Amino acid sequence: MLLKCHKFVIKGNVNSINYLRILSNYFSSSSTNQSKAYKGKIYSTPEDAVVDIPDGSKLLIGGFGLCGLPENLIKAVLNTGKKELTVCSNNPSVDDYGIGLLIRQKRVKRMIATYAGENKEFARQWFNGELELELTPQGTFAERMRAGGAGIPAFFTPTGYGTLIHEGGMPIKWGKDGKVEIPSKPREMRIFNGKPYIMEEAITGDYALVRAYKADEMGNLIFRTSARNFNPTMCKAAKVTIAEVEEIVPVGSLQPDEIHIPSIFVHRIVKTKLEKRIEKLTLRQSEGQAKKELSAGDKIREKIARRVVCEFKDGMNVNLGIGIPVLSSNFIPKDVSINLQSENGILGLGPYPEEYQVDADLINAGKEPVTLTLGASIFSSDESFAMIRGGHMDLTVLGAMEVSQFGDLANWMIPGKMVKGMGGAMDLVAAPGTKTIITMEHNSKDGAPKILSECSLPLTGKNCVDMIVTEKTVFNVDKEKGLTLIEIAEDITLEQLIAATGCEFKVADDLKPMQQV
Repeated sequence: MLLKCHKFVIKGNVNSINYLRILSNYFSSSSTNQSKAYKGKIYSTPEDAVVDIPDGSKLLIGGFGLCGLPENLIKAVLNTGKKELTVCSNNPSVDDYGIGLLIRQKRVKRMIATYAGENKEFARQWFNGELELELTPQGTFAERMRAGGAGIPAFFTPTGYGTLIHEGGMPIKWGKDGKVEIPSKPREMRIFNGKPYIMEEAITGDYALVRAYKADEMGNLIFRTSARNFNPTMCKAAKVTIAEVEEIVPVGSLQPDEIHIPSIFVHRIVKTKLEKRIEKLTLRQSEGQAKKELSAGDKIREKIARRVVCEFKDGMNVNLGIGIPVLSSNFIPKDVSINLQSENGILGLGPYPEEYQVDADLINAGKEPVTLTLGASIFSSDESFAMIRGGHMDLTVLGAMEVSQFGDLANWMIPGKMVKGMGGAMDLVAAPGTKTIITMEHNSKDGAPKILSECSLPLTGKNCVDMIVTEKTVFNVDKEKGLTLIEIAEDITLEQLIAATGCEFKVADDLKPMQQV
């Protein structure tokens, strides 16, 4: 009998137990040698891990809001004096934390992001021409990096067709005279299967700064709940990936099938202590707690939210936008079971937590702490938008600034005044086979109609809205025939509704009072 085993040969009749002991000893010593070899990936401090990053580098920085943000690596980039950086991240954090620290010290030359968020200094610098901003839809952002990591230079997507993303001319840099100094370029458009798509180029980076929960000494990574978001995708799209982690364990401590990112994508790891700030803390009232009296505005929003819930059917997969849409989740009847999806990587959102349940690693797309339902799943942002863009959602509910009578939507930008960013909205409304409902107050604060013959603001999507719900009415939207009034609030007349609406509409033969749950 001849058994060959790597570097040694065993001859003769070998007792199987002794043979297994020999193999066990061999692989045990081999594992120890491997562990020593891979400890070269472990750095003692965040500064050591980033010190060789040159000025002018392109950094991919993980996180969604403040969740999953590599906060100590960002501070180390600041402390080691890096400047003239191009930063690719979902948003620029807040003024005094995360990427906001780099922006405040004017270390960022250009930002590629999906959402400007609440960072006032970032907005000030952009409007004054002190930094460049390339806004891109959130799903496109995720897919551009996924493609970059997979060696795919470009791809076609329906997201952004007919908007400034497609047509070009969106301000990347403002001049000091208030004119656009660097505009975005138009995208190539092609027709596939009778539908229009635009071309987007991949994103790759010099360095990825990511945050994970655990790493072994080889650099295999595990992420924790919604702190996963963009982090795994960025690991794959950079030449050098640097991960800050809460725990480093010996090789073999992680089971192969629980690893989220293989070590081949990770080059440096450093153990850190994290602050883990929460951007927007919203809590659920505990039982027995006195209910807060609603303001007039809150009553209007609740009325709209309660009507939207009438569209929820048992078994639906539903995405709820920030504001009134997510408020509707509070009124879902007990006999209706739906899967709520959040584009930062959750299917199975539960209600807001009570104080003892708050987890900074578990947030929704509004950056608020949440809970999970039984059977929930968590995944990366690129997989989340594969669900959305692939048409796997049944219903999406969003807010709006304006809607046209043929279903055009504007909800992300007021030129010269407010540019929050489109976030995931452009991807959500471009999804095939997904019903899109818009919730909003019927008129602006100054009384101007928000339902118009044509949108005056930059579009989020063309012919993409299926239903409009306001405190006054419910309209069905036909992309060719326009609006049909199907329900009207009991406290408003048809004449008042006509005066409050900025376009013509038809009235259904079976017009009904506005439903409520």
